[in-house]
Amino acid sequence: MGALGRLLITGAGGFIGRATVAAARARGIEVVAVARRSVAPGWAEDDGIEVLRADLSDPACVNALSGAMRGCGAVIHAAAHLGGDDAALRADTLLATSHLLDALPPEMRLVLVSSIAVYDTMALSPGDVLDEDAPLNTPAGAQDGYSRAKLAQEGLCAARGGPLWMMRPGAVYGPGRSWHALNGFWAGPLLVRIESDGALPLCHVDHLGRSLVSAAMTDPGGVRVVNVVDDDLPTRARFCADHRRLTGWPKAMLPVPYGAWLGVTRALRPISGKLPGLLREPVLRARMMPLSYPNHALREALGGRDDAPFSEMLARSVEGAA
Repeated sequence: MGALGRLLITGAGGFIGRATVAAARARGIEVVAVARRSVAPGWAEDDGIEVLRADLSDPACVNALSGAMRGCGAVIHAAAHLGGDDAALRADTLLATSHLLDALPPEMRLVLVSSIAVYDTMALSPGDVLDEDAPLNTPAGAQDGYSRAKLAQEGLCAARGGPLWMMRPGAVYGPGRSWHALNGFWAGPLLVRIESDGALPLCHVDHLGRSLVSAAMTDPGGVRVVNVVDDDLPTRARFCADHRRLTGWPKAMLPVPYGAWLGVTRALRPISGKLPGLLREPVLRARMMPLSYPNHALREALGGRDDAPFSEMLARSVEGAA
């Protein structure tokens, strides 16, 4: 890893962006924090953080970005829409990325925050390994609008070429976000947990922030893809037990085997277009299928390790939110 005096981070006011700014400042790297609205408390007192207010979906941002990139050694692009609204995905993920690329000098290193949602789990079977060699979705086969947008975003960045890190994190958790959508669904106060012995592809936000900064400091040698998940990945049963111990929630759970729920979704396939996500097979497989998620490529490329085992990281997240 080389020295990096200054770094531009988009989406800096968001959950991942704030952790990435903190990781950069912990290494003494100055940051241009690009945010549309919110900024973190304390940034105003840090002379190493310059805030650039910009809406990346607006073409007028290109000149401001170009100026802000002067003196930067790399860009971490964390700005994106996290929901399923197609208009917001076009604006805040795809247009935002296009405008950033318009401003980006050809030689500047880019670190893209993508997602493991780009993989085609319809081509995998229970018990398979999902690593960087797993097949990617196609736009027509993607399980939802978010995964289609992330595929398209990767395509935009890949067309520009390197130096490029495509970082594909799993489900990111941390203070204020201790829960996630990979366990099942709620029926009132009851959690219907889709049970399997597979790992949850989790990544603590602090671990992710440090990995992104490490990538920004490292030459990828072209275009390089890395999945970002923690070393210690719990099963769904372990996650829910720890979460209930720490928060009292979920109070009641109904475990349903993955295979049984998959059978239900297949029986309902003729009307799947009218059903919630977990009753559609592509969504169910993407979120719930028992798989393993190694992070060998991450560690070989960028080093690092978890701060602590999962149970302690979850406890820190709950305490931090309180």
